[in-house]
Amino acid sequence: MLAAALAASALLAGHSVQDRPIHAARAAAAPKPKIVHSPIPFSNKRRHEMGAYSLRHYGARESRLREVKTIVEHVTAGSTYASAYNTFARDVPDSELHELPATCAHFVVDTDGAIHQLVPLRYRCRHTVGLNDRSIGIEHVGLSDGEVLGRRRQLRASLKLTRWLQARYAVPTKYVIGHAESLSSPFHHERVKRLRTQTHGDMQHATMVKYRRKLR
Repeated sequence: MLAAALAASALLAGHSVQDRPIHAARAAAAPKPKIVHSPIPFSNKRRHEMGAYSLRHYGARESRLREVKTIVEHVTAGSTYASAYNTFARDVPDSELHELPATCAHFVVDTDGAIHQLVPLRYRCRHTVGLNDRSIGIEHVGLSDGEVLGRRRQLRASLKLTRWLQARYAVPTKYVIGHAESLSSPFHHERVKRLRTQTHGDMQHATMVKYRRKLR
């Protein structure tokens, strides 16, 4: 009876009983890294805007991140953490799509390896068109993919953070993607027709092949 109950519980959770030791082992092998809490303003107004954005783009009014399916890696296209923080902190229409709320990411990994958490994981961030309702966004301070891969402390911190998030949300390595890979994600969906092929060029597939290899 106990085995049957465990099996039913596991199936409801989305994985089998045989998977449970794997997830437990992964969690034990992926301890939480040191994270500096550096919250951006995330007021009721901004959460309401996120709900309205979700209604337009995903079909349901919701600001909470209730289901994490994928982790998206980004490059800030700037040289300092302060510039990234200031960009995400100002709740103004973004320069590309001209929508509210402002763009943001849950985490920013600085060049020295410091991990800053900007937004609680219970809320959605606007970091990847078509995936904001199902993903966690990690930004890396830098001007290119190569800079991020070439900085040992930054890359090491990024891998630790990603592994911890994978363990927490049971995200397989194949669903850790770069921003440039967003359109190939099985979880990508977008109601606004003109944005269904919209993506960015940071953390391209070749970069992520190397990154995912290091994750494993």
